[in-house]
Amino acid sequence: MNKQTVKIQDINIDVYSLNTVVVGTGAAGFNAADSLWNLGQKDIAIITEGIKMGTSRNTGSDKQTYYKLTLAGNSPDSVYDMAQTLFSGGSMHGDIALVEAALSTSCFYKLVNIGVPFPHNKYGEYIGYKTDHDPRQRATSAGPLTSKYMTEKLEQQVLQKGIKIFDRFLVIGILTDEELQKGEKKAIGLIALDMNNLEAPNMGFTLFNCTNIIYATGGPAGIYYTSVYPKSQTGASGIAYEAGARGINVTESQYGIASTKFRWNLSGTYQQVLPRYISTGQDGTDEREFLNEYFSDPGKMLDAIFLKGYQWPFDPRKIQNYGSSMIDLLVYYETQIKGRKVYLDFTRNPSAGCKDGKLDFTLLGRESYEYLKNSNALFGTPIERLAKMNQPAIDLYKNNGIDLTKEYLEIAVCAQHNNGGLKGNIWWESNVKHFFPVGEVNGTFGVYRPGGTALNSTQVGSLRAAQYIYSNYNYDPMDTDIFIKKAEAHLNEKVRFAKKIYENKSSRSNVIELRETAQKRMSKNCAHIRSTEAALLVIEETKRDLKNLESEIRIASWGELPNVFRNRDILITQLVYAYAIYEYIKNGGKSRGSYLVRDASGDVPVDALGEDFVFSLDKGEFDDKICEIELVNSDGEYSCITEWKPVRPIPKAETWFENVWNDYMKGEIIK
Repeated sequence: MNKQTVKIQDINIDVYSLNTVVVGTGAAGFNAADSLWNLGQKDIAIITEGIKMGTSRNTGSDKQTYYKLTLAGNSPDSVYDMAQTLFSGGSMHGDIALVEAALSTSCFYKLVNIGVPFPHNKYGEYIGYKTDHDPRQRATSAGPLTSKYMTEKLEQQVLQKGIKIFDRFLVIGILTDEELQKGEKKAIGLIALDMNNLEAPNMGFTLFNCTNIIYATGGPAGIYYTSVYPKSQTGASGIAYEAGARGINVTESQYGIASTKFRWNLSGTYQQVLPRYISTGQDGTDEREFLNEYFSDPGKMLDAIFLKGYQWPFDPRKIQNYGSSMIDLLVYYETQIKGRKVYLDFTRNPSAGCKDGKLDFTLLGRESYEYLKNSNALFGTPIERLAKMNQPAIDLYKNNGIDLTKEYLEIAVCAQHNNGGLKGNIWWESNVKHFFPVGEVNGTFGVYRPGGTALNSTQVGSLRAAQYIYSNYNYDPMDTDIFIKKAEAHLNEKVRFAKKIYENKSSRSNVIELRETAQKRMSKNCAHIRSTEAALLVIEETKRDLKNLESEIRIASWGELPNVFRNRDILITQLVYAYAIYEYIKNGGKSRGSYLVRDASGDVPVDALGEDFVFSLDKGEFDDKICEIELVNSDGEYSCITEWKPVRPIPKAETWFENVWNDYMKGEIIK
């Protein structure tokens, strides 16, 4: 890595030149850097907003899942079978599914070998269990903090190798150049803010001149207000769209019930112990058990709560006949439409299922009853059942300042994972050459996916990017003088924007206020409840906010500049997502995945909800199609163009050993 300092607009800017920059320090980012180093390319560095930030390190669930090929027992499985499972979720490219399946074992065993404590039996078999959308028992777990363990162990590998980490650097621009022979773009570097030096004359502006960018910035967490992503995670998809990277399947996200004060998925035993759902006014008055108003049969209500445990993501297929996703719908209705607060209460049993304060377990359906019976939990209050079945679930909240034995737990239906994202090929390279989105920022998956596939994808995608870079792009970046000429216009615009924001300095900041307004708009209109009218509202208001950002935003100190750039990134991403949602519905798309599309010709989930939630289920009409989307900037006016493409089938790959061996020895595989 070479460092130079150049003068641009009368300020000194540091320029770092190297082969590859990895952006992000989650499970995908660390694995990308470690894999590239192990292959032999050591002219690399990592840029991160904060080493301890991000989703991989700061999230989990009741039993956080890692999905891979079956590695125990006598159940038959194969790479192709696993690929078929992934592909059958709809709107997923078959060749990507095959890669995800094929590399699942090697990536899993790497994690095992560096110390992630996945359980095995005394014969060395890595046992599994069945997760959602999983026909086998491919899932495994190291506990509630699986991704945290992965990240920490991969970080150790990076630190041991001495790979340079630029900590507290915020990437605010992706620099590109035109490929003259094809009219395509390629990435050539990055603009970042050194948040350690915002008060310096150069305002922290730093340039990275690189041959390749591995982009491991995580999902677009900041676009929603009700979110189970950690607060430290906002995402950085907007500047990728601005640079010309295409999106794919961005309509396909997962949403589910989670706590909001401490952000955590409320799946598994949190629901299976049958807590009480209550709502209040914003001031805490008018407490009531609102589920009672919609479930006339207490047994069906208790079963729906129980099933939320392992049917955690909202799913429109599980609404009718008082299914488990009716719970999500009613929580949304209370919070977003009525403007009330909703809580789980573990201290008392649901009143509709009680006799003299004791829960009548005979009201439960067979599945719920047998589960609690086998768990020796047919007794007491929800908190007593939770202590019996999963004491660490109580301890987790206690360690984060919430005592479930005494207080209510505020909840909402929250964004949890984006199945779509930035487009990548089978080597995770974007349509912008030399730019590799890996991890959740990459739109790997389609409509449905088995639980735990996201963690597998962080490892597979980052390894594939490293392999391709080492085999094809293993050379120095362009000369610094040439790079500066190509980067100067983009850098000057960012500097101008920053100076303009500073001119708006005020005693009262509105940066977070403006962000929350945009986030609440997105959560209400473009999360798990959607319509053409709502999507158009978000499009128009987001366009307005982007156009007026410079004039309307106010900072109270120079230290808020990074959050201004984050706001801008969030707005751009929201615009892309709202356009994609509108495009899907306009073309006849119905309710599927983890969202409900309002449809006047459809069915009412329950009469008491009225016409606002009338919907029809998708019948697979779009399963063989994928919507790609591209941001267009015409003199500061943003819009999007979309293109529907057929899914690529699972390839019938060459499996004759001698042929593959010959191609491998000739270097014909990784290209």
